Amino acid sequence: MAVKIFFPTSCSAAENGLLIGRWMADHRSAVILAVLHFPFIPGNVKCYLAQLQQSTGLNLSVLGTWSYWKAEKDEKMQTFFDDLSSIFNHQPWLRIVRDTSSKFWDCNIERSGSEDQEEVILLYCDQRKLMLSELHFVTEKSEIASVFNTVAKSRPLFSLDKYDEGPVKLTHWQSDGMEASIIVELAKHVSFPLCTFLSLFASLLTNFFSARILSGKPLSFLWSKLSTCEQLGKRLEHLRLVTSTERAKDHTQFMRKSNTFVSLLLDMVLGVLLISWLYRENRIGQLANILLPVADRVALELQELLQWLMGAPAGLKMNKALDEVLGRFFMYHIHLWISYIRLMSPFIESILWYIGLSACLGLSLALSILSDIIALLTFHIYCFYVYGARLYCFKMHGLSSLWRLFRGKKWNVLRQRVDSCSYDLDQLFLGTLLFIILLFLLPTTALYYLVFTLVLSFKIMGVITFGFSSP
Repeated sequence: MAVKIFFPTSCSAAENGLLIGRWMADHRSAVILAVLHFPFIPGNVKCYLAQLQQSTGLNLSVLGTWSYWKAEKDEKMQTFFDDLSSIFNHQPWLRIVRDTSSKFWDCNIERSGSEDQEEVILLYCDQRKLMLSELHFVTEKSEIASVFNTVAKSRPLFSLDKYDEGPVKLTHWQSDGMEASIIVELAKHVSFPLCTFLSLFASLLTNFFSARILSGKPLSFLWSKLSTCEQLGKRLEHLRLVTSTERAKDHTQFMRKSNTFVSLLLDMVLGVLLISWLYRENRIGQLANILLPVADRVALELQELLQWLMGAPAGLKMNKALDEVLGRFFMYHIHLWISYIRLMSPFIESILWYIGLSACLGLSLALSILSDIIALLTFHIYCFYVYGARLYCFKMHGLSSLWRLFRGKKWNVLRQRVDSCSYDLDQLFLGTLLFIILLFLLPTTALYYLVFTLVLSFKIMGVITFGFSSP
């Protein structure tokens, strides 16, 4: 009758060592659970196996030796393997040799007092699937039920991986680190299709957002400016990371996946708490009633600021014509913005209600949406800054070009350098006239640019904070 050896696929590439498992004499078969690597102390190995036998209730022992020859066989190592059978003294003693130069394995069984070679059948098994199955609850009568029961009860053995520092170094189904996906490991027993769907859904969304239509110039610029889109991209990346079925390559990657899963879970818990706070005592309506006065207050203070600039700000002498044109231009934008806010006021509460529901996806996503709302409410101020910056840069470029004209220089666009150039009298006269005009208009433009830069940097957040804190 042939001897069956159930060998785990995760140990097929293990280094030389000892075979740890269980010998089932009733069925003339052996279940290999792990490979113990060199170096080791035989006394520590025996103590470790005694602890495993006490915790699992199984008769686990050293069944033999495992050799994985990647080069020529070492005679000293072969002699050392022969001596191990006398140290651990298990009957029968297994010898499994895998040579990279051959597709076949050499499996031998040695018994004391017997020189006959027994027929061996090597059976591959997946320890992870055996652990996740429910067949180990079957009464241990058949050989297959005994194999399932042996693997299922050996959890203390599988809990030790290569990241742990212990008396022995093992190779088994979790020797490369714990399961790569925390969600997959927790939900595999009851919701494996759900995890597969989440991973597929995250991949489809990532491919959709990376399509050519959405990665074009206008849309790509819009996605980069909205913090909500940035947060959704990071959330999809994290979701793909924690739902990935690939194992962690090293301890750093494993810790990264664990930290990502914990951060996502904590973010969603905080989001649920935020939802429970928002939808209690009609706080959504209170926030909607606060937003409109805040927008009106910002617009009113901007109008007062523009009226101050159109006069004699800080006693400065401004160009009256340019000052009046810029002031009326910005005033018109403020009137348009007030009309827009008044038009949107009936829908603000509904918008906030749906935004509050987005907190179930995480507190960070709700905060990013709130940041985009604040940016949209103050978009006219950002436009004022852009107008002032563009006008200021245009005048500075014009002054620098005309200054080079006075010195007989010009900017060489092809060579990207300043070269000498001779100008006629008409060019010098026109350049001087334009230089004087731009120079006298520069203080007015520079003052508008400076004021709106300071407003964009400091005043907006102060006004909004004051508005939200006011009753």
